Amino acid sequence: MINLIDSHAHLTFEELSASLESVLQSGSAAGVAQCIIIGTDTEQNKKVIETIDKYENIFGAVGIHPHYASDISQTDIDCVRELAEHKKIVAIGETGLDFHYDLSGRDAQKNLFKALLAIAAESNLPAIIHSRDAFDGTMEIIDKFADKNTKIVFHCWGGTAEQTKIVLDKGFYISFTGVITFKNAVQARDAAKIVPLEKIMLETDCPYMSPEPFRKQKINEPALLIHTAQKIAELKQMPLKDFADAVTKTTKRFFNLP
Repeated sequence: MINLIDSHAHLTFEELSASLESVLQSGSAAGVAQCIIIGTDTEQNKKVIETIDKYENIFGAVGIHPHYASDISQTDIDCVRELAEHKKIVAIGETGLDFHYDLSGRDAQKNLFKALLAIAAESNLPAIIHSRDAFDGTMEIIDKFADKNTKIVFHCWGGTAEQTKIVLDKGFYISFTGVITFKNAVQARDAAKIVPLEKIMLETDCPYMSPEPFRKQKINEPALLIHTAQKIAELKQMPLKDFADAVTKTTKRFFNLP
């Protein structure tokens, strides 16, 4: 039996929450034993808490997506700090910089990122990093403002081999989505080849990023994580079960999961 952990899922989003029971059953049947669901704003953070209270095998992260940085208040940041005390919150995130869409001002994004890194340090929790077209700025803020004891994972990784090596040299972790199955995702596949098993995690980022062969026709869900696992196991020339066991061990250690 393959055992996987979906390390980054948005099961509180309406595309999945309305049919959550069947989504979880399908995931379990496909070998997904645990999920970590991710907060993106105050409303979603509260839904994360409700969901992890209800399901034993679901854990959570609370954070604020950089898209919303221009709209948040100190109250929103304080809410993250308060919710981070919940016993099943295992990380702060997602947080970071998104200079691709620039839906919030860059200074606002940077200030929010710093505030959430501070909460990660206070809470002694890992940080889940969203970085899009902002690698240098993201690394600069982490270098200056992240506590040296804060564990870091870059989610939905698609960076260059050089950027991958920089992240690994810092001791950080890297998580891959179904993008790695896309025909044109050569860069992500090259990165996966060089990330050691003790630093690699898997995620769906559902309901987004459906892997091939479901890219165009299906809302992503934890059950499809197996396709990402199969692709990376193939890239690493490993039996699927050996690969799955290794990344599950890495994920449990990173998030301190039971």
